[in-house]
Amino acid sequence: MNNSIAIDTKNLTKKFGTFTAVDHISFHVNSGEIFGFLGANGAGKTTAMKILCGLSSPSSGEAMVAGFNVAKYPNKVKKNIGYMSQKFSLYNDLKVIENINFYGGIYGLSRKEISRRGHELLERLNIPNEAKTMVSELPLGWKQKLAFSISIMHKPTIIFLDEPTGGVDPVTRRQFWKLIYEAADEGITAFVTTHYMDEAEYCNRVAIMVDGKIEAMNTPKLLKEEFKTDSMDEVFYQLARNAKRGE
Repeated sequence: MNNSIAIDTKNLTKKFGTFTAVDHISFHVNSGEIFGFLGANGAGKTTAMKILCGLSSPSSGEAMVAGFNVAKYPNKVKKNIGYMSQKFSLYNDLKVIENINFYGGIYGLSRKEISRRGHELLERLNIPNEAKTMVSELPLGWKQKLAFSISIMHKPTIIFLDEPTGGVDPVTRRQFWKLIYEAADEGITAFVTTHYMDEAEYCNRVAIMVDGKIEAMNTPKLLKEEFKTDSMDEVFYQLARNAKRGE
């Protein structure tokens, strides 16, 4: 795989019995790119993301992530990526610093690395005095930003973000996206699913899934030109209105 390509799929397919959740999708994501992966509930985007993270095997086709075939080397894929789900992933009953130490250990960092990177993380988030605060006591926005920062503490090649800003206020969403841009500037590829169409505007490119297939893929600007609208909401509506499945 070309070193400038972080994710490369060819005819990636996932079937559950007679149901095809992901239907022969092919796309690539460039290194350092912020790539939006959009679709209504039931479109197949979460299933596709699980395959790319090495959590599920494809029925057919191929996916290369961080230079590794996900079907053959899922554990190597996992070591080279970060992941943050829409459900809060840190431990509420542990202190901030305890979460940092715990996940740093899972990522295989030495105690010295955990200490250094943990200090940098708290400084970057401007919460150095909250190290001994229970995570349960933090506002939701702080929790989300902390979870994101911990998910890239091991300097992964790619970060997968599954609807990371769900339920947070607009100001916190903008702050969260600032963190994503900073990670991209450091060379980390961001693969993002979101229900907020305005967030599609923050992505370098966007793929929109409908009924298991990628129906459109381009920059937000060119997609709006193609669909003759000034709104990504309208682009999404035009593509999704004929969808046959959903949740």
